[in-house]
Amino acid sequence: MKPTLLISGCLSGQPVRYDGTARTLLQDSLTRWQAEGRVIAFCPETAAGLPTPRPPAEIIHGRDGAAVLDGSGRVCEAGGRDVSAPFLVGAYQALDLARRHGCRFALLMDGSPSCGSSFIYDGQFTGTRHAGQGVTAALLRRNGIAVYAPIQFSCLEAVMG
Repeated sequence: MKPTLLISGCLSGQPVRYDGTARTLLQDSLTRWQAEGRVIAFCPETAAGLPTPRPPAEIIHGRDGAAVLDGSGRVCEAGGRDVSAPFLVGAYQALDLARRHGCRFALLMDGSPSCGSSFIYDGQFTGTRHAGQGVTAALLRRNGIAVYAPIQFSCLEAVMG
């Protein structure tokens, strides 16, 4: 049986990013996997009830998703409102969905405080990146799901078949 992939909703063409846009990833392999029913699209933020569009949010004080999961980090909107709770809810919903569909792999949008897998923003809303992962990416990895960013698509192709 070929593996199933969990993918960020915005990468699958859903306009669910904070600014109401998508970041549709156009790859022949992804189109084929979708036609085979092997792709599960999901946005943790909208699933947890956050609106689209919504204020930008970042994990503050240079922390990352692992710190949010452990209770020592927070996700805040640009105006200062703490939105850690819905980010945690969305992450656990993503994990549940991945488990129900047998997803061993996830393709998540880098930079996102939910889905970032190799970098996120530093929490000061200046556009400065740092190495780290979002809340959903951290939770999936903790539970044995390999997480890839769009720039790693060729590596994902090798394992997805």
